[in-house]
Amino acid sequence: MAIRITCPGCHTRFSVADKFAGQTGPCPKCKTKISIPKPEDEVVIHTPEHSEAGAVGTGGRHALKTYRRQDTRFLPLVFTSVVGFVLVALLIALVLRSVEGQPNKIVTVLAAIVLGPPLAWAGYTFLRDPELEGYRGTNLILRSLACGLAYALLWGVWMFVGGYVGGPDAFTKGMEIYQLVILGVLVLGIGTFAAYVSFDLDPGSGFFHAALYFGVSILLRLAAGLIALPGLGLGA
Repeated sequence: MAIRITCPGCHTRFSVADKFAGQTGPCPKCKTKISIPKPEDEVVIHTPEHSEAGAVGTGGRHALKTYRRQDTRFLPLVFTSVVGFVLVALLIALVLRSVEGQPNKIVTVLAAIVLGPPLAWAGYTFLRDPELEGYRGTNLILRSLACGLAYALLWGVWMFVGGYVGGPDAFTKGMEIYQLVILGVLVLGIGTFAAYVSFDLDPGSGFFHAALYFGVSILLRLAAGLIALPGLGLGA
């Protein structure tokens, strides 16, 4: 079996027969004297038992490797609370519709604000990345408030940009389909970014997080006797 040698002088690599093991000879290139190692002096690197790098704990799990959290993302208490909240809001919208015909703009704005934080919290519980440590306690409450308020402000963005794109009659005569598409892409794009900043959600999860809020908002608008989206038809 040949012995692999690296010259310490010129760093040339070559092989010699194993019969020269333990002897000294010159490098064929630079003539530096080289000591040929014996077979027992060779360093053998064994393949590790585990193919993945990292320290292994007593249970055999890689101590430095991230792993999927064991706790579930779905929280029944949060889900039940938010569903109850939405149902109460839906009932209030139906009552206002029967009493007043249509809620005034102040009620609509307040509803958009109040609806945001609980939906942001609920959406985060099942859309967050299970590989990451979840936000909890006060930190989660503050992030839900910030994200929910950002979503509510996006209705203002819709009205402002819609008036600019569709002109002064945008919310009385209605807008073109392409104008509504532009508004939808803009608002959901900003909403996706808000979900990323607030909860570190990836773009796909952030999009569905924002869509959850606007989907429930549209449902409540319809229940209150309003059109699904301002600019979609006559009236705002």
